[in-house]
Amino acid sequence: MRVWINGRVLSDPMAPAVPVTDHGLTVGDAVFEAVKVVDSQPFALQRHLERLERSAAGLGLVGLDTDAVRRGVASVLDGDAMPLGRLRITVTGGNAPLGSGRGDDPLTTIVVAAPMDPAPETTAVITVPWPRNERGPLAGLKTTSYAENVVALAAAREKGASEAVFANLAGHLCEGTGTNVFYVVDGEVRTPTLASGCLAGVTRALVLEWFGATEVDEPIDVAANADEVFLVSTTRDVQGVHRWDDRTLEAPGPVTKQAAALWREREGELLGLDR
Repeated sequence: MRVWINGRVLSDPMAPAVPVTDHGLTVGDAVFEAVKVVDSQPFALQRHLERLERSAAGLGLVGLDTDAVRRGVASVLDGDAMPLGRLRITVTGGNAPLGSGRGDDPLTTIVVAAPMDPAPETTAVITVPWPRNERGPLAGLKTTSYAENVVALAAAREKGASEAVFANLAGHLCEGTGTNVFYVVDGEVRTPTLASGCLAGVTRALVLEWFGATEVDEPIDVAANADEVFLVSTTRDVQGVHRWDDRTLEAPGPVTKQAAALWREREGELLGLDR
């Protein structure tokens, strides 16, 4: 693992480097991106940085320097070869008084690179009873306020699943803790609209562009009983679902296989520091 913070690479990636009064630590006042690394090259970095900017603006974080982030990415990838890995880019409100109010210090910008294992071809998911608030101030923003996801993912793991899926307040399918959900009904590929409150996933957008799907908001039961279901995310790419709650699905199904094959064919187009 290699770590870059505010312009410098840490000699010891586990050494203390952020003050206990950092607003990202005390109240979760921070945004982040997870970026796939293939053969030491970041995937779709420009798209991730654009979303980082949108999240920072939505949270009211002022002063984000994406050129500095690029330098941080280059720095942490300038080391041992990394066939498959993940970048974690985090931008916090910086040092601040204890409490919700922000201070006047600059933002804290952190880039971490670490290897990761490939995701399995298929997985199991569960539905959790806690709805996403599609009307909340953080809807659609990639912030570090992930405690809700931690609880949901723990519930999933207790039931032998790797992902938890949320409905929103309207009862429509929203998203997983770290994934967007696609499903197939009578041959039609569908996924929730961004109005559902789901994150505007980079992988989601690319699957829509490269493979196609209908964006629609409908009850979560429609998806849970679909012919096929697959998850998409930075760490999973396109991953079939073989069980949703107590229902078993044949996975990966033919549509999921097509989407995964097209993904593997095209992902090389977006590898590099300027892509």
